Order: sequence, then C-alpha cells, then structure tokens
Amino acid sequence: MTISIIGLGLIGGSFAKDLRAAGLASELLGTDASPEHARRALELGLVDRTIPLEEAQRLSDVILLAVPVDAIALLLPRVLDAVRPEQTVIDLGSTKFQLAESVRQHPNRERYVAAHPMAGTENAGPDAALAGLFKGKTVLLCDLEWSAPDACKTALELFHAVGLKFEFMSSEQHDRHAAYVSHLSHVAAYALSLAVQNEEKAGYAVPRLAGGGFASTVRLAKSSPEMWVPIFKQNREHVLKAIDAFDERLQEFKRCLEANDYARLETLIREANQIRDLL
Repeated sequence: MTISIIGLGLIGGSFAKDLRAAGLASELLGTDASPEHARRALELGLVDRTIPLEEAQRLSDVILLAVPVDAIALLLPRVLDAVRPEQTVIDLGSTKFQLAESVRQHPNRERYVAAHPMAGTENAGPDAALAGLFKGKTVLLCDLEWSAPDACKTALELFHAVGLKFEFMSSEQHDRHAAYVSHLSHVAAYALSLAVQNEEKAGYAVPRLAGGGFASTVRLAKSSPEMWVPIFKQNREHVLKAIDAFDERLQEFKRCLEANDYARLETLIREANQIRDLL
C-alpha cells in the first residue's frame, strides 16, 4: 500500500513513524507547503520521498490530509476532484462539520473518510513527530454512512495499525463535543497565559515561581495560531457556547470568594473532583 501524507508536522509525521513501524506501507510519500519541513522530514526518515501533491495523489492508494483545517477546506475538494474509485482520502482535522458540508454533494464523496485522532502535543513541525503518539488514544470517525465500505475498511486498518481506538458520530456531534473536551482547553490556556503575562510584566515570577501545576495548565498556550485560529473559526458557534459555560463556572467561583462562602466553594471543588471517574 502506498500512502501519501499531506502535511509533515506533528500529526502527519507521527502517523508516518507509526505506519512505518507497523509495516503497513510499501512506500510513504510526503507533501508539505514548507520546503524546509519537506527537507527535514526526509532527513528524519519520516517519508521515503517528498513530491508535489498531484504526483502524490496519482501514485497513492491512501491520501492522508494532516494540515490545518483551513488548508484542508481548500485541499479536500481538489483532491476529491481527482480521486480514483480505488483510492481513499482521509482528513485528520480537529473540526468536521464545515468540512463535511463543503463536500456533501461532491460526486466522489464516498472516497472520503472524516476522522479526528484525539492526540497531540503543543509542538509543531517534523521534529515534533512522536512514535506511539496515537497508541491507546481515540479517533473520532464521522458520517461514515457517506463513505464507501472499502474506504471505511482502509481507514480502520490504518488507525488500528497505529494503536487508535474507534468512536463513531456525526460531524455535528463531533464539533459540539470537541468544543468542550479539546477546543475550550486551548482557549483557557491562552487566556491564562495572557493574564499571567499581563500581571507579571517584568517576567520575574513566571520562570522563578511557577510550579508544575501552572506549567501543565498553560502548556497548550504554546500551540500555534496557524493551527488554532482556523479551528476556532470553523467551530465558532460551539466554542462560544463552551466559553459561556466555562465563564458561568468561573463567575460562580468568584461569587463564592466575594461572599466568603467557602462551604459552597468546597462543594464546587468536590464536584470538579469527580472528573477522576471520567478520565
């Protein structure tokens, strides 16, 4: 099986590492808009060759789109325009509904599988690629009723090879849930980072006083705007609702402190502690 990976950063590069380790690909081809990323991916052995998109699509059995969601929105119709009946196109983006709707009526829609592997780090580029990134994590597969059975089978084979577990839902359900369990986390991290940096303008306290709790909470604030602004834009409505729900809880904590209502504050914290049972 010849597999092309479009986008050789954290997600695409990590898929390349694990697909190579699984022995699933006879050849791994790569495409990246950045010549430097393409060169580095070759140096790291992530792919066997880097070639233009048109050539990669012509030579491949599977095309993985592992670029930011705004780039997927531009590439997906173009790739489907040229797809052959035996090829499978899979996108790995963090939003789904707008992408799904944009190709709903495409004559080659059945060759496309919409997927979101729920794994990642705050780092980017080929050097961020990690072996085993997906092992034990979940991939959300959306709108499979619109995909051909053989395309679904191919996608499941790839995801099983890299160690992913499967969940199935509609693209609308995906975006609603992702807003709370993924996108809101990044909003909170960015906001916390800005609040702390504004308070500590001299930069003294952050490196000297911040402990592990702060570092783990704000880690996602290192994630790039090139990746996350398009996600927030495409999932705007659900992210706004998630922010409102989060703000409501922040205001409740604030009211407890203003009223010296520490009994209620303890109750809120104990309710929050129940997240242990979900993770």
